[in-house]
Amino acid sequence: MDLHVADAGTVEAEQVAGGGRESGNVAPGPSVSAALAASRWKLLRQVLKQNHLDDCLRHISIRRFESFNLFSTTEAKKETEEEIDRWIQYICVFYPEYSVFLRHNNGSLNVEDVLTSFDNTGNVCIWPSEEVLAYYVLKHRNIFRDLAVCELGGGMTCLAGLMVAISADVKEVLLTDGNEKAISNVRDIITRNQKAGLFKTQKISSCVLRWDNETDVSQLEGHFDIVMCADCLFLDQYRASLVDAIKRLLQPGGKAMIFAPRRENTLSQFCNLAEKVGFSLQRHENYDEHMSNLNSKLKTENQDIYDENLHYPLLLILTKNG
Repeated sequence: MDLHVADAGTVEAEQVAGGGRESGNVAPGPSVSAALAASRWKLLRQVLKQNHLDDCLRHISIRRFESFNLFSTTEAKKETEEEIDRWIQYICVFYPEYSVFLRHNNGSLNVEDVLTSFDNTGNVCIWPSEEVLAYYVLKHRNIFRDLAVCELGGGMTCLAGLMVAISADVKEVLLTDGNEKAISNVRDIITRNQKAGLFKTQKISSCVLRWDNETDVSQLEGHFDIVMCADCLFLDQYRASLVDAIKRLLQPGGKAMIFAPRRENTLSQFCNLAEKVGFSLQRHENYDEHMSNLNSKLKTENQDIYDENLHYPLLLILTKNG
């Protein structure tokens, strides 16, 4: 298994219980207008009242930068006239022979979701880092041949893990997240795409897996050749648990493929923890020519919405020694 990489040369509004992906560890600066702050509080009130977001709030909430546009989307035809779910077909722009049907979470979060669920960030959207990981695994799909693969923290879609399952001659794929609502959606996504005959592997499944839960981790210990995740490093209280879970889930010699932006020092803190527990670590900024060029272009032309520190994911390759 060769995962060598050759260099190619949010949440804006804070969540109820702590900052989200967009915020990192940086406090809001003076540039945040009073109008935007008022709109954020209006959004929070709507969440607690279980109301849907209105069009105005959708425009200014959640994230400034939404996508690297590596996938095109079209609304899928309903399987039956009675179907009420909204399904979207995601097609990779660079590898259009690969597509998958996803069901977006159109419902609003309720009080119980916000106050009692484990990390709801994955129930909001497909994050740019997940999009990049999905593109990257398609480009390098041959490295997954005959391997057991697990995606951690894949959110409401586990897009990257799905791309492995539809493109690679993989041994098995397990899609996971710590949030039960997210995994409920992922189960339905698997069923929909199985019916469409899109998976190359027959062994694809999903489960709730919390990195800090001993039972969740121990029952899969040493099972996987590759563990991957995207933008999962920003929560301080779970960073050490994530490192431990990755190490335990991997076989000796197994590798983790992680995409995440710097977010001030959160990525570096994760790297330090990984090296302390014995991982060999490679860190790549220029892992793909298209992404490097796109990052440079966005920094120049989209400074009002794009922040390299918050949005451009670096690639980490961790190898479990022994």
